[in-house]
Formats: sequence, structure tokens, C-alpha cells
Amino acid sequence: MKNLFTSESVSEGHPDKISDQISDAILDAMLEQDPDSRVAVETLVTTGLVVISGEVTTEAYVDVQEVARNVISDIGYTKPGYRFDSESCGVIVTIHQQSPDIAMGVDKLGAGDQGMMFGYASHETDTFMPMSLQYAHNLVFNLADIRKNSDKMPYLRPDSKSQVTIEYDDDNKPARVHTIVVSTQHDDDVSQEKIREDIEKYLLPRSIPEHLIDSETIIHVNPTGNFVIGGPHGDTGLTGRKIIVDTYGGRGAHGGGAFSGKDPSKVDRSAAYAARHIAKNIVAAKLADECLVQLAYAIGIAEPVSISVNTFGTGKLENYKLAELIVKNFDCTPEGIINRFDLKKPIFRKTAAYGHFGRDEFPWEKLDLVERLKEQSGI
Repeated sequence: MKNLFTSESVSEGHPDKISDQISDAILDAMLEQDPDSRVAVETLVTTGLVVISGEVTTEAYVDVQEVARNVISDIGYTKPGYRFDSESCGVIVTIHQQSPDIAMGVDKLGAGDQGMMFGYASHETDTFMPMSLQYAHNLVFNLADIRKNSDKMPYLRPDSKSQVTIEYDDDNKPARVHTIVVSTQHDDDVSQEKIREDIEKYLLPRSIPEHLIDSETIIHVNPTGNFVIGGPHGDTGLTGRKIIVDTYGGRGAHGGGAFSGKDPSKVDRSAAYAARHIAKNIVAAKLADECLVQLAYAIGIAEPVSISVNTFGTGKLENYKLAELIVKNFDCTPEGIINRFDLKKPIFRKTAAYGHFGRDEFPWEKLDLVERLKEQSGI
């Protein structure tokens, strides 16, 4: 059997992603008024209810309930029949001030917490993302676009999930799509045969290159046979439960920290963006076909306590020499990262669905150090 690798994604209407988007929309609203806001907000959604908690330090005044309802409406939960909608759901807010013990370290421009963060890049796709995750994201993103902006599948509801398995050849190159799974919430008056027919007709051609799908590709559509009950009525959602969807679909590694609802003084978020920026520039400079960068921090300390590189045997330089290039060319202090990517702007809600990486609209995706890395590598 050939080597297979699978990644999943979820739509903006998935309960966990609703929570992520609400948390990041609150962060954005505070940053818009006070760029120095310190925010750590968690959201829970369930049948008819939103609970928002956390700690903040800010000069901003934000109507948190209104922000939450606007997000829910934008996603498409606007019908009472969903048992969770923007007009009728309850919103409970329990936000308090940030711990002064944590603030003390951050105020000195140190890291907001200890931990390790990873960034990954691969030459498998033009976005330098793993192929399995890129196509899984494409499926749910395009499904939401069809739901919102066309009349082709009028029975669609907001919640959906996808999964893509890539088959690799003997040289470990992606050869074909082995399996596709699409599970989409729908009205109760449509047949599963109709949904599958429309998925194959309208969704797959927009999402996955035709040459990678063949007669042996396995396609599962709503494999349980029904998906009427969904969203927060079907499953409670929480901020930070889709960290592998948010990052690299299981490729590389993950330090364990979630992103959404956290301001950029939290290195869980900002240093993960920095590590991706580094890894992507290394691969784009053709110094490796695949690259995993780890940054590690201690609370209150600005400089990383360690920087590690793994190119999985594909590097044109030894890993330690690549680490030396990173130290020379990338400021990985929290202040340096925030300034490099202008992270005090309200840009975070749009990261909270369809992945934080692989989209050129984000500043950490810039290939702005490729030529410098090439020149300094001597290759």
C-alpha cells in the first residue's frame, strides 16, 4: 500500500469555529479602540446560548453581546429552526481584568507565557501548505461560498466538515487524492443522493485539481446518512479546540497553545506566526523542501530560550546553520514580531476560520526575506 496522509477542516459554521470567531471579533473590537489592549477571551456556544469569559486590560468599551450576535448572523445562523440564532440566543458575559502577575512580565516587553510554538512549510503546494490540508480547507471554504453567494445548493446549512487523504508515490511525492469526505448540514427535505450529486458537480471542481481525482478516488458524502441537526444545537463549541485545523493539519508539530481570543503579546499566537514566516521563507528560498521551526519562550523573557530547525533530511544546509540564519535575520522577541507584522491592528477575526496559514492576506505569509536568505546561505 502506498503512503497515505489525511487532514481535516471545518467550516465557519462549526461550533468550535463560531467560538473562535466570536473571541477574535471581540479582540479586534478592543484593538480598534485601544491597540495596546491585552485580551484573553474564551467563548462557549450551545443550544440557544453563548457564554463569553476571560480577562482583559483595555481602555476600550465594547458591546460584547452585539459583537457576538453580529458574528453569528454573518456566519448564517439567522433562523429560529436552527435552535441557535443571532436574534434569540442568550449571551452571558463574564470578563474580568488580567492578572497583575502576568501583566508585570508583559509590561517589560517579555513573553506573555512560557511554551513552544511551531511553524511549518512544504513545497507541496503554491501556498507552501500540506496538500491534504489545503484541499480540505478549499472544500469547506467553497461550500460556504456556495451557500452564501449562489442558489445552486439552497438546502445548505452553516455547519460542515471535510477530510482529504493524499496518496504519495515511492519518492514521497503527492500522486493523487485517495479519499474525500464531506459532511454538510442540510435542510430535512433534501435527499442524500441530491447532496452527493451537487457536491460532485459544484464543489469538487472548485476545490481540488481535476487531475488528482480519478475513478478510484473514494468519496464519502454525509457518511452517517443525515446531517440536519448541527451547529451549537448539535454539539457544544469552545474556543481553541481546532488547533490542528488552524495550523498544518497534523503535519510538522504543534506546541499545544490555541490562537483565537489572544492578543499578540501572547506568544502562543504571535510566535506561531513568526515561526511560519521563517519556515515559509526558508522553503521558498529553496534551502529545504520541507521545514519545521520551533521557537520556545519563558514568561517575562523577551528572547526565545531556544530556536530549533528540522528539514527532515531535505535541507541544503545543516539544521544548525539554518538556525544561525534565523537568529541573524529574524527578530523573534514579542515586540519584534508585533512590529514586523503590525499585529496591533484588528486583523484577527478573519484568521479564525479556514486556517491561520496559507493565505497571502496575512503579513506572516510574506516572502520578503527569500533573497537575503539565499545570499547569506552561500548556495
